[in-house]
Amino acid sequence: MKFFSTPAALVQDALSKSYSYAEYRKLVTDLIAEGKSTGPKQSADLLQYSELNEARMSRLDKTSEIYPEIAAQLEKLPHRQTWIAITEGWCGDAAQILPYINKMAEVAPNVSFKCVLRDENPEFMDYFLTGEARSIPRIVVTDTDTFEVYAAYGPRPFEAAEIVRQYRDKYGVIDEKLKIHLQKWYNKDAGMLIQREFLSLVKL
Repeated sequence: MKFFSTPAALVQDALSKSYSYAEYRKLVTDLIAEGKSTGPKQSADLLQYSELNEARMSRLDKTSEIYPEIAAQLEKLPHRQTWIAITEGWCGDAAQILPYINKMAEVAPNVSFKCVLRDENPEFMDYFLTGEARSIPRIVVTDTDTFEVYAAYGPRPFEAAEIVRQYRDKYGVIDEKLKIHLQKWYNKDAGMLIQREFLSLVKL
């Protein structure tokens, strides 16, 4: 069943500008070496966030694991799927989520995983807004052969999204205190909710 009315041509256009996960990681690393972040906007803060995320992703690439019961179901996915992550190197939630999505894709024979930059694909991004915001990451689940879009995940696991919502309602901001709290939540969860929530979307 098709859930999003995203034009197939728009999906194809995004894929034409996509990176493999390894290419995306290298792009972010190379830009940091040049003192830059991804995206047209450059600042000391965005570079600092990119550097922090580089360290997090490197750690998770090495240490994160897919739960055996989830891997077993991914191995049996019957339909060819392409998962497209809308992301940027400075995005903290993307750094926590993408390593797990990549490892899920690696154990699924019928899945290809690609990354696209949000600010290079504004029209594609605008089909997957969170409310009215271009929040990332968004992991878009598409049919590899027809380019139909079946689901979109993100920008955060449910519990993490609730933490942000409650904090914003109480204090009116997203600040460093909240970001530290989120980091602790991600560390404690160890990818469990990400894997369970995303699996529920891709079991077509």
